[in-house]
Amino acid sequence: MSNSVIPNRSEIPASDKWDLSTLYKTKEEWEADLARTAPLTQKFAGFKGKLGDSSQSLLATLKAYEELYKTLETVYCYASLCHTSDESDGVFQDMEGRAMMAYSRAGSEASFFSPELMAIDEKKLSEWLNLPEFADYRVFIQKELHEKPYVLSEKEEKILSLAAEALQTPDNAFSLLSNVDMQFESVTAGADGKPQPLTQSTFSLFIRSQDRKVREDAYKKFYKSFKDHQNVIASLYAGNVNSDVFYARARGFNSSLEASLYSNKVDVSVYRNLIDTVHKNLPALHDYYSLRKKMLGLSELRHYDVYVPLVKDVETKTSYEQAVEICRNALAPLGKDYTDVLCNGLLNGWVDRYENKGKRSGAFSSGAYTGYPYILLNYKDDAIRDVFTMAHEGGHSMHSYFSKSSNPFMCYDYTIFEAEVASTFNEELVFEYLLKNASSKEMKTYLLAMRADDILATLHRQTMFAEFELKAHELVEGGTPLNAEVLRKIYRELLVQYFGPEMVFEEESDLEGLRIPHFYNSFYVYKYATGISAALALAKRVVCGGKKEKDDYFNFLKSGGSRYPLESLKIAGVDMSSTKPVQDALDTFAQIVKELKDTAGF
Repeated sequence: MSNSVIPNRSEIPASDKWDLSTLYKTKEEWEADLARTAPLTQKFAGFKGKLGDSSQSLLATLKAYEELYKTLETVYCYASLCHTSDESDGVFQDMEGRAMMAYSRAGSEASFFSPELMAIDEKKLSEWLNLPEFADYRVFIQKELHEKPYVLSEKEEKILSLAAEALQTPDNAFSLLSNVDMQFESVTAGADGKPQPLTQSTFSLFIRSQDRKVREDAYKKFYKSFKDHQNVIASLYAGNVNSDVFYARARGFNSSLEASLYSNKVDVSVYRNLIDTVHKNLPALHDYYSLRKKMLGLSELRHYDVYVPLVKDVETKTSYEQAVEICRNALAPLGKDYTDVLCNGLLNGWVDRYENKGKRSGAFSSGAYTGYPYILLNYKDDAIRDVFTMAHEGGHSMHSYFSKSSNPFMCYDYTIFEAEVASTFNEELVFEYLLKNASSKEMKTYLLAMRADDILATLHRQTMFAEFELKAHELVEGGTPLNAEVLRKIYRELLVQYFGPEMVFEEESDLEGLRIPHFYNSFYVYKYATGISAALALAKRVVCGGKKEKDDYFNFLKSGGSRYPLESLKIAGVDMSSTKPVQDALDTFAQIVKELKDTAGF
């Protein structure tokens, strides 16, 4: 698909869009289900004060809860997918807004549930949960009880529920500002010398250009727009952090970090140990940047030089359909049943493939208990990384596929901590496949360099992001307000620490910290780093193992939300409560850099 002209949504062929009919065939069907959420909410609210009356009363409440939230999930999923396909469309904005309001109303009316559940005599509740009719709800109830130390009174829970929609404002406003309202200058690139549009999506292409002038031009123009809006964006991010601190303090947690990790039974030491372990291994990262400078033949390494492929003359043009076949072949160790389901989905309705005006940048996998596990891409056939992105998001979607088929609604949804394992596992198998089938020394060098970049981006870079988030939250928790100057200072210090002495930064380099959308889902990005650490270990275990190792991995995929993440990963064969998987992943990175040096002749 041409990158010189970005089409309107209406110009995208249906075959290149996701097929949302597995959720709703028409907008009218969606409207009807949205209308059902109000009476379903009232039906559920009618059980207020009755949870502890009898096992039958609790079971009826749970069934009403399930019906309500399964409907809400489907309604919101459809609206959200429509909205992300074109964020400039007012109809889609309205749909997502009304779906969010329905969630908010339900949350407010449901505020009685947790306090009443916690008030039931533990012995009596335990006896009820052992009854066969509670099988589909047992895990859900047990996880609810885990939250007991931080559940507030019914009135307080209702206030927090009512605040939920308002607390989404920073995220919503940042998304609209960065994806719709912000304008970027064009960049002159390509043999024809014609100006090409600079967007959130095309920036990632320009910054990988072999033409250094194009990289510099795109970099400076891109961050100029962020500098023009830096105070607004800093205020939005400060609002997001303040919301996190408010929530943590309202519930009685010691910190925002603890509040974020508690539900998954992940100790704060896992987060801090990740940062400490990466810090200890920064010399290997600095060595890589030194090698990059030499391979690019530069007298000085600039921030806009860190993403360009190190091998210039390797053809990287891969059609969408060719990328699907690469995934099919690379993931063959997981079996034909896995690859047939995935590739059929990639070709038939799971994926919204290409960029259009107003479409959200980046990529994600999203869905509901009903319907396909949908994938948003902004695929470009001249960006080989997009093949890895396809495999990555395909890993998420297959995880969802197995989770939904193996668990009841009330415990099917796995955590993000686990999700990043399934996705980066797929990336590792794609890398190994392409490396094994490399047709030349240049291709091997290209792939080694790209894989080093990918591990760096997922492990080192996301850890740097995680450290930035932690520092920002700790400042607010310590009484220091955030503004553009403070945030840029934190980020610049981290840039210098992580990139090392070879890097020469621009005045605007620290503005990067203001453009990361994942920062509005706080303490999320560290899961990429832990995820790739687990994925590298599990990919090696599955490929080098036999039936048991593969079965262990599939048991992990099928766990869904039936276990806490560290428990499900132990079933797969990796212990993330220790630093060993992270250290092993960092050792793998160092080994790839060594092999890259040897292959490239440095």
